[in-house]
Amino acid sequence: MERNLYTPDHEAFRDSVRTFVEREVAPHFQQWEEQRLVDRRLWQVAARQGILGLAVPEKHGGGGERDIRFRAVVMEELAAIGAASVQLGLSLTEDIAMPYFLELTDEDQKRRWLPGIAAGELISAIAMTEPDAGSDLQGMRTTAVREGDQWLLNGAKTFITNGIQADLVVVAARTDPSAGSQGISLFVVERDTPGFSRGRKLEKIGLHGQDTAELFFHDARVPAANLLGEPGTGLRSLIRCLPRERLAIAMNAQTAAEAAFGWTLEYVRERKAFGRPIASFQHTAFTLAELRTALDVSQAFIDRAMLALNDGRLTVEDAAKAKWWATELQQRVTDRGLQLHGGYGYMTEYPIARAFLDGRVQSIYGGTNEIMKEIIGRQLIRPRKAR
Repeated sequence: MERNLYTPDHEAFRDSVRTFVEREVAPHFQQWEEQRLVDRRLWQVAARQGILGLAVPEKHGGGGERDIRFRAVVMEELAAIGAASVQLGLSLTEDIAMPYFLELTDEDQKRRWLPGIAAGELISAIAMTEPDAGSDLQGMRTTAVREGDQWLLNGAKTFITNGIQADLVVVAARTDPSAGSQGISLFVVERDTPGFSRGRKLEKIGLHGQDTAELFFHDARVPAANLLGEPGTGLRSLIRCLPRERLAIAMNAQTAAEAAFGWTLEYVRERKAFGRPIASFQHTAFTLAELRTALDVSQAFIDRAMLALNDGRLTVEDAAKAKWWATELQQRVTDRGLQLHGGYGYMTEYPIARAFLDGRVQSIYGGTNEIMKEIIGRQLIRPRKAR
C-alpha cells in the first residue's frame, strides 16, 4: 500500500542521508560496536551535513525544521544497515532531549546551548531513571536543594543513554519532598559540574556501540541559571515531552522491523531446503504474509501519529499505543526472521541476529510497555464528561 507520507523535499533529504550513512556510518559501525562507543565526531559530521540539529532555529545554527518526517527518513536509512546503536545515540539528541532544550529554555539558555547542540559539539542526555524507581518517576529520590545562586544535587541515575559522552544532561530531581508530583524540577547539568561523576559504562546484551551509563551527584553544584522552567514543574514538563519520545521509539521500532523483514525475505528467497527455496514452503509464506500485514497496518498508525505530532495533536494515549504496539511488533518480526534464518540467524555476522538483541530493550525504555497499557487503560475507564 502506498504511504503518501513524504514530499519531494523529504526524498531529496533521503539522498543526502543515504550518502552520509554510506560514507560516515557503514565503514565504521563494526568498529564502534567492538569498542563499545560511537565516535563523537559523528555528531559533528551529521551536523555539518544538515542531519543533526534539524529543529534548532536557524538563528541558533540549526535547520529550523520541526517536521518529524525528516527524522523518520534518517531512521529508515540507519535501520537499513542495522546501525541501531548510532540511531539511538542520534535519536536521543534529536527526538528525546531536543524538546527540553527547545520548549523549556529561556532565551539566555537557548543562546548558551543550542548552537553547540546544532553543531554536534554538545552531546545531550536525559537522566530520569533511578536504580530503585524504574519507570515510576514520582518515586525518584534524587534531590536538589537551593543554596544561594546554586542548587546542590544529590542522587544517582542509571541506564542513561549517551551517559558517557554527554556534555549536557537534563536531570530530574525532587526540590520539594512534601509536594509530591508538584515537587519535581529539571536541571541541565554540564560536563564539568563539580560533584557530578559517571560510573561504569554498562554492559548490555545488545546496542553495544551505544554508551549507557550510571551517573552520580554528590553535592553537585548546579547554577540556578541551569534550572529548566519554574521549580516544581518538572513532572508536567516530562509529561509534555514524553509523547514525542515515545513516538520516536515507535518510529525506530517500525523501521527496524521493516529492515529485519527485508533481510529475512531476501534470505528465504535464496536459501534452499530439500531442493527448493525456503520461501516456497507454505509455513514460510504464511509467516511472511502475517508479518507483512502487521507491518503495513502498524505503519499506517505511526504515519498518522507523525502527522498528528506535526499538527500538535498527538495525545499521550496515542503515543503510548504507538510505542507498545510497534516495539512488540519489532520483537515478533526479528524473532520470526531469526527462526527463518535457521542456524545462521544465531550468528552475529548476520544482521538479523544483531537486530534481535538490539531491539529487545525497545519495550522497556521510554516507559515499559506495561506502563503504556496502564496509560491507555486509564483513559478508557475515565468517566466521560456530561454533555
